[in-house]
Amino acid sequence: MTTANPLVKELATQHCEPIAKGSKPLIIPAIESNLSQLEGWEAPLNYAEINKTFSFKNYHQTVAFVNAVTWLAHREDHHPQICFGYNQCKITLTTHNAGGLTHNDMIMAAKINALLED
Repeated sequence: MTTANPLVKELATQHCEPIAKGSKPLIIPAIESNLSQLEGWEAPLNYAEINKTFSFKNYHQTVAFVNAVTWLAHREDHHPQICFGYNQCKITLTTHNAGGLTHNDMIMAAKINALLED
């Protein structure tokens, strides 16, 4: 992994853990701290989710990325919302059992970013 940022590198080596229904989501300062290190990820004003739009040269590259994300999501048992078209893919992460963002979402964001590293 070539990620220079120590936090992102650490997140990308972790694995998602089961989250019990009714668990507490991350607090806003923790979300902002993570997002400052996760390139391109943003949260709406309610901090209930994070999202990022990825751009590609063509449909083949976009679909290959979507397939890689779905494989990762299956392996981590943490499933993002994926919306894609010809040369774009928007990924949205949230943890439904917590009603907001958890550490699992930060792990997935780091792992998804790592898919496109050289």
